[in-house]
This record gives sequence, structure tokens and C-alpha cells, in this order.
Amino acid sequence: MRGPHNLLRLIRTGATFERTGAMQQVLAALEAPPRLRLAARILAAPFRWLGLRGDPALPPLVRALTALGPAYIKFGQTLATRPDVVGTELAEELRYLQDKLPPFPLDEARRAVAQELECPVDEVFSEFSEPVAAASIAQVHQARLREDGRKVAVKVLRPGVERAFQTDIDAFYLAANAIEILLPKTRRLRPTDVIAHFESVVQGEIDLRLEASSAAEFADNTAEDAGFAVPRPVWSASGRRVMTLDWAAGVPMSDRAALDALGVNKAEIGQRVLQLFLRHALRDGLFHGDLHQGNLKVTREGTLVALDFGIMGRIDEYTRRVYAEILFGFIRRDYRRVAEVHFEAGYVPPDRDIDEFARALRSVGEPIFGMDATQISMAKLLAYLFEVTERFGMQTRTELILLQRTMVVVEGVSRALDSRINIWKVAQPVVEEYIGENIGPRAVGRDLLRTARVLSRFGPRLPQLVEDALIAQANPSPPDAGTRVGGPALWLLLGAGLFGAGFWLGAVM
Repeated sequence: MRGPHNLLRLIRTGATFERTGAMQQVLAALEAPPRLRLAARILAAPFRWLGLRGDPALPPLVRALTALGPAYIKFGQTLATRPDVVGTELAEELRYLQDKLPPFPLDEARRAVAQELECPVDEVFSEFSEPVAAASIAQVHQARLREDGRKVAVKVLRPGVERAFQTDIDAFYLAANAIEILLPKTRRLRPTDVIAHFESVVQGEIDLRLEASSAAEFADNTAEDAGFAVPRPVWSASGRRVMTLDWAAGVPMSDRAALDALGVNKAEIGQRVLQLFLRHALRDGLFHGDLHQGNLKVTREGTLVALDFGIMGRIDEYTRRVYAEILFGFIRRDYRRVAEVHFEAGYVPPDRDIDEFARALRSVGEPIFGMDATQISMAKLLAYLFEVTERFGMQTRTELILLQRTMVVVEGVSRALDSRINIWKVAQPVVEEYIGENIGPRAVGRDLLRTARVLSRFGPRLPQLVEDALIAQANPSPPDAGTRVGGPALWLLLGAGLFGAGFWLGAVM
């Protein structure tokens, strides 16, 4: 339930950060000025007693995030992939959140499985192990199907996770509303819409039937991708709170020692992670939205295996083309074209100066070229990019939030494998391939054919629609809504019919 009572939740968040020592740790990692650190401590000190204690055995930030709940843990998982933003030491600590959280008891998991599948666990599985991994929303058990002896992974939601997420989201809504009221300049970032997007993503993640569906679709899309594998769901042993997938062999990418022992080429794998993400986003419009180290395994042969399909991103074809043109423009250092694409897509208000925007984009992109990742401060780059978007009145595009966030996560994963990776060079062949196939004469022909197919579905109705339009022209009385067509609509209708007929005839002749 949303309301001012959630203010206590936000105060407790700050108090927990202060009590666990996480606030000063974060401010130090971000190189905050001493005055800001002092001000934060003074403001939080009176509420320190409200803070959650957490597990004293854990590092301060990990301790605070695990105590606050699953939504905060999700945020920490993202930061774990950004050593360039929070520092190497803090990023290493945060990797604990990816798959090493305390599990809930085996008996409780078995009860949940039996209740969801409506039969005893032993009727479905001949083996059912202790938890092998535990994350913010669910934990995983290794099992074996009684029917065919196949080894599988059984994912079980944490008890009460739905309510815990809703509590956090309600507090986030209160914070977003307060920010919009107190800081009007932030309204262009649409904080409330961002939280609404996050809520929709979470709701999809805590219904494991939807995750199983995403896994099946993702596996179909990527079946031909070399060096990449997706385990398929076992539908007969899955439900809303339980999901069963084929067992994914391999070493967790988060286990550096095990990865080194495999002897695989980590730099090549880092490039593949980034290129596969871009290919899935651009080619398929469906991409893994939570691709951190904890959700990736590497086999002895070097194959990447993706796990955890609770957060999947979708982008429509038009947005994919816009995104590809922006990336392509940056790769070619054609900042004027990048600016034009932003204006054409409506990302920048039309009353702004396109040449000034292009110049600002050049100031963002140019420092990156010719440098490897070790020379680039992503924190400073993101801060400057934020200044540019604010100056030109760009609003947050909620349909791109997950894509942008995942791009940051994937880059962090790639950089952890190869600190000298150049994301622009790695991305170039994938983007060029997409541009060649989807922007140009070939794409125009494909778009026209698709348009003709849509129009052809209305073929049987065209004679009656034309007759109604002609009657409406002769009779000026107001037509019934949705049944008569007149004026310019008549010519549009006739033109559409002629275009569809002409294109069809041209295609078959």
C-alpha cells in the first residue's frame, strides 16, 4: 500500500546504511568530498537506532543490502559488475550477492515444490539436493527426474518474496514522488515511470511460469549461436513458484579460480559476451536483462551458458533501428548523424539546436576512441553524459531503461574478463551486420512487402469500405462512428487499396 507511511522505510534505509558502515564505504568509493561525508553522517546519526543490524560477518555494504531486502540486493548485483564506478574492492565484495546468499531450509523448499506440483516431491524427482545456489528471489536445487533420469535444476521462490518486493517498491514510489516535487528538474527523468517499469519487471520475475516461457523462447532464438547455450524448461515439473530446467554444466563465471583452471581464453569470452548481447537485442529484439557473472557459466569447451531468465528485455523493430543507428554513428564518429537520429526519434525536443547537440555528443564520444578501458573513467563519462542530456531536455525513455542498464552490466562483465577491452571495436561488426541487413534498399523492400501483407488482410472489406466512403461523400449527414469514411480518408483508402494491389501484382509477376 502506497502512502506516507513508507517514509519510515526510506528513513530506515538511510539508518541501515549508517549503522552498518555502508554509507561511509559507498561515499569513499565514489570519492565524495569530505564535507558531503560529514553532512551525510550528521543527518543519519539521529536515526541510526532505526537501522537494521544485518549480518556482522558480512562487509558493510553487502550487510546493509541483504538486510534491506531483495530490491536492494538487485541493485547491489548491478554494482558488482562496475569496478570502474565503485572500485575493484567494493565490486568484489558485492559479487557475494549474485549467488551466495543464505538459503532457506531444504524441508521448506520441498514443501513449496510439493504444493506447487500438487504431488509429493519423490513422485517427480528421484533425487533432490540441498540448495546449490541462492539469490535474492529464489534458490536452486540439483535434482533428477524420476521419469527419465535426466539431471535438472529446480528453482524455488523464497517464501514471502512477493510481499517483500512490494514493500520496497511502495517505498520507491514515495521517494520518486518526493523527488519530482522537491526537484522539478528531475521530472524529465520521469522517476515515477522508472519505478513503474521496475515494478513490471519484478512482477514478471516472481512468476516462474513467465520465466520458463522466456527461457524456451530465448533458447529457440539462440539455437544457432555458436558458443552459446540456454537450458530448456521441463514444463511438467514447473509452475508459478517452481521452475525446472535442464541442468547446465560448467563453471560459474563469478568463480575466477575455477575459470582460470579451465584454461579458456578469457579475453575472447569477454568479447563474445558483449557481441552476443548486442546480437540478441538487435537481431531478435529479445535479450537477457540480468546478464551478470552469477547468471553465466563457462563449459570446458568455452561455451557460454546463460541462466536465470526472470528479467528479459524486449524492444520493437523501430527502436532497434534507432539504437543501431546511434551505435553505428558513434562507431563511425559521425556525431551529426547521431544527433539527427535523436531528433528524428523524438528523443530530443525539436526546438533544440541540432548542431549544438552534435557538438556535445562529440565531446562525449571522442575521448573514448584510441583508449583502452583502463584509461576511461566510466563514472566520469556517465556524469558528463547526464549533464548533456539535461542541457538538451532529453526525457528518460522507459522502453530503453532495461537495455541501457543491461548494456552497463554486460560491459562490466566483459571488462572483468579483459580489462583492456574496447567496447566500440567489439561492437562494430555486430552493428554493421545489423545495419547492412535492416537499413537500406533491402530493408525498404522488406518493409513494403510487410505493408502489402497487412493491407491484403483487409482486401475482402475494401469494396464495402469504398462504397461507404462514396455514399458519405454524396450524403453530408454525420456518419455513424466507425462505419462511414469520407473526405481525405477516401483517397487514403483508395490509395492503400491500389498500392496493395499493385505491389502484390508486382511481386507475383
